[in-house]
Amino acid sequence: MTTLTRDPSQSVESDDSISTKRVLLLKPRGFCAGVVRAIDIVQIALDTFGAPIYVRKEIVHNSYVVNDLAKKGAIFVNELDEVPAGARVIYSAHGVSPAVRQRAKERGLKVIDATCPLVTKVHLEAIKFSKQGYSLVLVGHRDHEEVEGTAGEAPDVTQVVSTVQEVESLVVPDPNKVAYLTQTTLSLDEARYMIEALKKKFPNIAGPHAQDICYATENRQVAVKNVAHEADLVLVVGSKNSSNSNRLVEVSKNLGTNGFLIDSADAIEAGWLEGVNTVAVTAGASAPEVLVQQVVNYLQDMGYGSVNEVEVMPENVRFGLPPEIVQAIASAPSAAQ
Repeated sequence: MTTLTRDPSQSVESDDSISTKRVLLLKPRGFCAGVVRAIDIVQIALDTFGAPIYVRKEIVHNSYVVNDLAKKGAIFVNELDEVPAGARVIYSAHGVSPAVRQRAKERGLKVIDATCPLVTKVHLEAIKFSKQGYSLVLVGHRDHEEVEGTAGEAPDVTQVVSTVQEVESLVVPDPNKVAYLTQTTLSLDEARYMIEALKKKFPNIAGPHAQDICYATENRQVAVKNVAHEADLVLVVGSKNSSNSNRLVEVSKNLGTNGFLIDSADAIEAGWLEGVNTVAVTAGASAPEVLVQQVVNYLQDMGYGSVNEVEVMPENVRFGLPPEIVQAIASAPSAAQ
């Protein structure tokens, strides 16, 4: 496999001596720092405390990851009432509302918080703006767990909008005292249109100092944008309930390149490859690399002999573990030896 590092203005040249059919393997792809942290938290909890460990909702939105952790002793539940009183529970990377935290206290649960730090940042912004008397507009998909958690920080003053039409119909107590926040996994273009519509409706609207869309979501979308014009097809490895994975498919299609979201190589339909010489492959921020490599192997078996890894930008973000996990590691018997 050839690795190419380039800036967005460069093109990937095919190696006709190897194959006229090629794969462009995008980088960065796959796990982001928040996902790595969340999975590590569950694994460390299992290793330190033993099974079972309860997890509220899917720790990350990927069926392979969830099934793998379930085999190791993690029990995934929809709500805290399914967790035995006094048991240990982990909050997913998508975060939870204060109401969920209060319910955990009432039931005496031992909580480990795996909320992505970038999601926590949005929660803190919601708290700050609500305390300052702002009406909050949260741009996102209202049925997504992250949005439910963020909106729960100030439910009485928060409205969720998912379309420009919903922005236009917004009614707030004081149009001069409005602030907006966004879900971290939105399409960059989608967010931009929504924010432009909000600024048009509320010229004095306030917003976060730095965008809420996370670095990994942005980087993976930029990578797709930079190669979509060179590809006949874009395959995005990720589960159907992964917001950022779905956005990658949308980015490709919006640029005129056909794209599909696949959980694994088994989901690829042979008909998709008819007349296709160049396939770009990427993965959502919660999809493991093992699934990506299976897709590449499948494409090679289908005659795509040239595989070029195209690195659009470096990505070296790391997040620390929550204090309850750090303390658990420090107090484990092996740590004292």
